[in-house]
Formats: sequence, C-alpha cells, structure tokens
Amino acid sequence: MKTILCLLFGFLLGIPLMAQDNYQTLFESTQGKETPVYEEVIQYFKDLSDDFDHVKVVEMGITDSGHPIHLVLLDHEQIFDPKKWHEAKRPIWFINNGIHPGEPDGIDASMMFLRDILLGKQQLDENIALAIVPVYNIGGHLNRGSFSRVNQNGPDAFGFRGNARNYDLNRDFIKADTKNARSFQLIFSWLRPHVFVDTHVSNGADYQHVMTLISTQHDRLGGEAGSYLHEKLNPSLYSKMKEKDFPMVPYVNAWGGKPEDGWAQFKDNGRYSSGYAALFSTLSFMPETHMLKPYDQRVLSTYKLLESFAEVLNQEGNEIVEKVNGDRERRRAQEIFELNHILNREKSNTITFMGYESGQKPSDISGLPRLYYDREKPFTKEVKFYDSYEAGLEIKKPIAYIIPQGWYTVIENLQRNGVRMTELRKDSVMRVTYYEILDFQTATRPFEGHYIHSNTKVKRHEELHTFRKGDFVLMMDQPVNRYVIEVLEPESEDSFFNWNFFDTVLQAKEGYSAYVFEDLANEFLNDHPRMRQVLEEEKAKDETLANSAAAQLRWVYERSPWKEKEHNRYPVYRLEK
Repeated sequence: MKTILCLLFGFLLGIPLMAQDNYQTLFESTQGKETPVYEEVIQYFKDLSDDFDHVKVVEMGITDSGHPIHLVLLDHEQIFDPKKWHEAKRPIWFINNGIHPGEPDGIDASMMFLRDILLGKQQLDENIALAIVPVYNIGGHLNRGSFSRVNQNGPDAFGFRGNARNYDLNRDFIKADTKNARSFQLIFSWLRPHVFVDTHVSNGADYQHVMTLISTQHDRLGGEAGSYLHEKLNPSLYSKMKEKDFPMVPYVNAWGGKPEDGWAQFKDNGRYSSGYAALFSTLSFMPETHMLKPYDQRVLSTYKLLESFAEVLNQEGNEIVEKVNGDRERRRAQEIFELNHILNREKSNTITFMGYESGQKPSDISGLPRLYYDREKPFTKEVKFYDSYEAGLEIKKPIAYIIPQGWYTVIENLQRNGVRMTELRKDSVMRVTYYEILDFQTATRPFEGHYIHSNTKVKRHEELHTFRKGDFVLMMDQPVNRYVIEVLEPESEDSFFNWNFFDTVLQAKEGYSAYVFEDLANEFLNDHPRMRQVLEEEKAKDETLANSAAAQLRWVYERSPWKEKEHNRYPVYRLEK
C-alpha cells in the first residue's frame, strides 16, 4: 500500500517511475530489520537531489575516516545559502545523524522523512530551510557488525560508537580533537540553526517508552529561547508524541537508582552536541530511543518525533526565529554570564512514567543478587523530575580577550566557531588582567584522549603587558559571547583550560642548582628582611617545611624575582572596562 501511495504521489508530481522505485528504503523493504551501509545512505540522498531541484547535497569538510561529511539541504526557494536564509528570517532546522553509528535510527528515519516531504506525504512549510547530515561518524559507520551494542534489539548489522580514531564524537564538540568535529563546527557556524536535533539510542533501565528526549537544559540555554523551550516547546512535543501513540518521557537519567523514584534532567555541557548548540542560543535536542525496543518501533518513533518538530516549526517557526535571534543579539550587550550550573533538588515537576517493576534475584552466574525488570508487571506512575539548575559561577565579561598568537590551536578553534578576531598591527602595551592558576584536580584515567581538569581555582592579577604585532584581540560585542566565555574562562567546566589546551604553562621550564641558589637566596632574604620573617613564621606553623632545607629553598624561589613568570600563568588576557 505504501509503495502504491508513493507511486501515486510521484505520478501527480511528475516524478519518473524509475526514480520512484529507488525511493523505498532498505529499512522498509526488510520490514524494519536492516539499515543500509554508508555508500547506500549517501546514494539515496543523492538520488533525491537528482530528482528534486529543491534538494542539494554538498560536501563540507573531511573526517578522520578520509571521507567528507555530506550535508543535505532542502530549500524550496533553491537558494541554498544560509546567509540569505538569515537575512530573510527563515527558520533553519538542522538534523544530525549517525554520531554513534550503532544507533542508526535517525539515519533511516531521515531518509523516509525527507522523501515523504518531497512526495507531499509530510508537510514542511516552504519557508523552512532544512539541513541534514546523513552520517556524521563515517568511520564508525564503516566499522560494521552486530555485536558492539550487546543489548540492542536490532537492526541486523550496524556501526560502532567510536570514530576512525576511536573517539566518541559526542564528547568532542568543544575540544575538537577530530577532523569530524572541526568540520562540524564549520558547518554549524555556516548554518547557525534555530533548531538542532541530534538522533541517538539509549540504554539503561527498562521501561515501556520507546522514545525519550534530552532537551537542552533550559536554565543553561537562558533567555527567551530558554523560557519558550521550557514553557511551550517541550510540552508541545510531549503532547504530540502522546497523540501519535509514542508517549515520551525525558531521558531516563536514573543510573544507580530506580526510575520510579524520579531522576534529574541530564545536564548537557558543551562537550555534548545539544549543549554545544545551546551555547549559540540554538534550541537543541538529543532524541534517545530505547535500545531494548524492536528496531522498527524505534525508527518509527524517531520519524514521528521529526514529524512533531515539523508541525511545531510550521506553526511557530517565526516565533522561534524571533526568540533565538533576539537572544543572540542580546548576548552582545550581556554583562554577566552564568556557568557551571548545579541541580536544585528543592524544585521538581511531576511527569507520567510508564515502567516495569524491578527487583533483585540471585544471579545464575555469581549467585549474588542482580537487578531485573519484570515486563509482566507494567505500571504507570507519577514521578518527580528535577529540571531546575542554578549558576555555580558568574563571570563578568571583559571588553576584550587578548590571545598571544602562539596559541594557534585555541585561535583556530575560535575561528571555526564564528568568533571574530583582529590582529594587532603593532607591538602594544596594555593594562590587562590575567589569571594565576592556583589549584585544580586532574583525572587519574584518560577520558577521550585527555586527562581533564576540574575544580579549577584562579587568582586575578593586573599588570602592564607588552603584546606583539600579530597577537589576537577578541572584542566581546558578538552574538557568540556565551560560547567565548564558556571556553576561555578557565573555571568553566568545559573550558579549553580544563580540556588541557594550556597544560604547558603548568610545568616549570627553568629551575636552579641548590648549592648555587643557596647563596643567592640568602642574599635575597638579607635584602628583604620581611620575607625572612614570613619564612620563619611559616616554619613555626609547618613542621614539614621546618624540617626540609629543600622545601625552604623552594619557598624562597617561588617568591623571588627568578621565578619564571610563565609558570601557572593563564595566557589569555582580559581587557577590563
């Protein structure tokens, strides 16, 4: 029946019968059991582009696999230029698929959804510009098998979570270690979408829901878009999915506990796709279908969610553009930025959760108690959902940041994200603030190629500093100010500092020979009697210091003019008001 309808739509639209035959997806022809290999996915979208003038497939940037990222554009006006879309205040919707290719639901759903728009089965207002990445993690998609997600219920074969260099790309949006992420940043900066959807599959607890949703945390998003998301858009999406027989709940973030006891909203920091997009005031989402559900149900629920987004955009696209664009403009003049949000457990909402009773029973392997869910005992309960976060840190923006040109990895990262900077035309002396790194914690095990820092503590200093011709000045009057603050302020959870971009300043490069420095240190203390007095006071309080000649010599060195000024100095400077 579906094929007959497609043929009928095609006939009415003047589409050749041969082209229509190619529009059935592998997912459909295998009754929801299979998903296509990479080359077939790309060819499917190219076929649509060949047959419909308002679809265009472009290559934008390379990936670690050596393959380019393909971007599929739908534009009924056939302009295919985001700059002109923004000038016309058209809603821009960006869908990203295959970031974890073992989770291909969005790939198949997007193939069918775009086709159905073109054939008139789905309605998408002609004013809306749609961009789709068919497969983001190409290396992972090429690494195809059926065992990498041990608990997943289909499809028959699928890709692997890690990319060609075994990075989890949904941790790479800030640090951009991969070519994939660097290309994505350029694409995102080019599109500047109003709505972003990144499709996923979830594991964890068992429950009746097929679809769960991570909406970017509304307090972190802030502004009018944050209020609109929380008060209007989210309720609308949940209502529509219920009407489509896929009742949805927020992502079940109940690790280590029972879902029926309630859970906290997932806080999507900037390392994650939706959190990254939110730094640019984009309304962003990560749909998470449930991996234990059959593949056909998961794809259908993803399709229905895309349909729900389309319905919202058809009705409220202009309002979304107004709120997102307004927030971006307000970022230019915003003075205080909130970071490091902390869950407020004093506030909660009530949501309807459809779960299964859980319990403990002896393990057949160990004989010890193990968790299980009983699908013969479904339940529907009202549970608490904690979705209020408050700022853990507030930062007042400077007039500008000044970045010495030697830190080119930082500069290039900023440029890829649409940050405007200018180079000094001559050597210049300016009064600036800089941070001294006082303390931080470092992970003891690697995480995505890094031993990341946390709980960073800094001290501010002011000085006249000489900058060189070619150093970069970043004026803080831009729509991307929130992103800049997030990555350049070292105390921020996902700052470049915490991602190890500046670790070379944490290691002293010079030292001293103790037997030589001993005499210099004594002369220094003789010339600075107050310093000697402080040393004696410290020794009286600290037995370890008092009993260590080496520690006392180090104490003097750290406070002497010979101490290298670059050590623990954060090399991004603030030009204050």
